[in-house]
Amino acid sequence: MNTRIFGKSGWPVSEIGLGTWQLGTRWGDPFNHEEAIRILETADSAGITFIDTADVYNGGKSEETIGEYISAHPDRFYVTTKCGRRLNPHTSEMYTPEAVSGFIDGSLKRMKLEILDMILLHCPPTPVFHRDDIFAELERQKAVGKIAGYGVSIEKVDEGLAAMEYDISAMEVIFNMFRLKPLDTLFPTAARKNVAIIARVPLASGILTGRYTKKTAFGPKDHRTFNREGASFDKGETFSGVPYELGIDAADQLKKVFGTNDLAPIAIRWILMHPEVSVVIPGASKASQVLENVRAAELPPLTEAQMNAVTDIYNHYLRDLIHPQW
Repeated sequence: MNTRIFGKSGWPVSEIGLGTWQLGTRWGDPFNHEEAIRILETADSAGITFIDTADVYNGGKSEETIGEYISAHPDRFYVTTKCGRRLNPHTSEMYTPEAVSGFIDGSLKRMKLEILDMILLHCPPTPVFHRDDIFAELERQKAVGKIAGYGVSIEKVDEGLAAMEYDISAMEVIFNMFRLKPLDTLFPTAARKNVAIIARVPLASGILTGRYTKKTAFGPKDHRTFNREGASFDKGETFSGVPYELGIDAADQLKKVFGTNDLAPIAIRWILMHPEVSVVIPGASKASQVLENVRAAELPPLTEAQMNAVTDIYNHYLRDLIHPQW
């Protein structure tokens, strides 16, 4: 596994990490603690050294299980967690320094840690990215030793640009073959300011695995069923905001370019072709998927023709729809 330097934090992290939104479970299914531990064991043995989680994942069980594992196996992972989505209603007004402090204490308790490696604001409402008091509180938490660094997880490029006016260390952003806008201004700015980039939703909620068809059905509690139009949260989280059938058409064109129906490792390798990315965080609902994800690190670099073909497909099918929204 290759490593990359995680921005101004200076951490040498595996270029492929582990996202834990669905740690030990498929979206909508009950949490499986045993499978979650197997996933962490597999990630550890495969050379993954970076984990992304959040206080709301599996109602806090994701953080608790990660804390359990790292207590028994210290110094194996850098762990980034996120906070804010527990607020109800999830509005800018609900974000207060006291709330942020409480979230940090909660994550420390669930993971049984004295200091968090990194905490990110978890896709807050856009006005929060301009809130001096919130970033001042994060800086205070760093000064008192409860967090080593802080940053943001964003929906929109403009939010990331606003956040980089503060002294953030890391930014998590949707970046994949269906989301090219971060390349325009966000990535160059992050590189200039030495802000680590965590590429999330790398497989566009599964479309970029190449395994789905227009007839594929998802469970009623799966966000790929109920959130296609943003009923519960930003629709960009679901299939990267791409209408499902259009996404299948674009994925079919990618299959032709690469001569395979197995797009997942290629989609991850495409992300790794961009040096601004510090780590990409595909998820895994079972241990075998971790091994599938790390295969991407073994692939040779994509050719210039292949990279150009991905851009052409994006421009033809998706740019006019996706670029203006995020």
